[in-house]
This record gives sequence, structure tokens and C-alpha cells, in this order.
Amino acid sequence: MIDAVIYRNDSGLIQSFSISGHAFFAKRGKDIVCAGVSAIAVGTINAIHEITGVTPEIENGEGLLRCVIPGNLPAQEHDRIQILLEGMYYSLKTIEEEYGKHIRITFKNQEVE
Repeated sequence: MIDAVIYRNDSGLIQSFSISGHAFFAKRGKDIVCAGVSAIAVGTINAIHEITGVTPEIENGEGLLRCVIPGNLPAQEHDRIQILLEGMYYSLKTIEEEYGKHIRITFKNQEVE
């Protein structure tokens, strides 16, 4: 199962997300759930960079994608990033509604580092 965890701060804003695991919907290379989730997540990160010029902190490995939005951003960039991240959530939610046995979205409070 794919676990998508979205971390929000105390104000409810998305600060980071992580996506891990495998959908196991179909064989490797034919798994539409995995492909859809990957396209949404990577597309969101690319859109953040291209639209705002902000480069999120990324960790990428076998079955893992983690993205952290930098702190202390100007309000305009922060607002645009939030719209993109909320769009990502709703896109993932659509996949979860159809393929809930293969993806789970959870929310957590952002831990202070």
C-alpha cells in the first residue's frame, strides 16, 4: 500500500509530505495507481519550483518521496505553494476514493525540529 502523509502546521498549512510504499495494484510498469501518485507528487514539486522559484528539500529513494517546504518564505510564494499542495491533496484523494485498498492518505501535525 502507498502511504501518503501530509504534515500541517498549527495554522493548518501544509509544510511537508511523504509518500512511501508500493500500490501493488498491478505488475511493475503497469501499475496505474503507482504511476498516478508519482505523477501527481513529482508534478507538484516541479510546479512549486517552476511557478515560485522555490526549491523544496527533497528526499527520494526506492519507494520513498519526501518533500519539505522551506520556512520564512515571502507571503506571496507561500500562498501559491499552498494552492499547489492543496491541489496535490485533492488529486491524491481522488485516487484514494477509487483505489482505497492501494493508497492511504493521513494527516499529521508538523513536528518542530
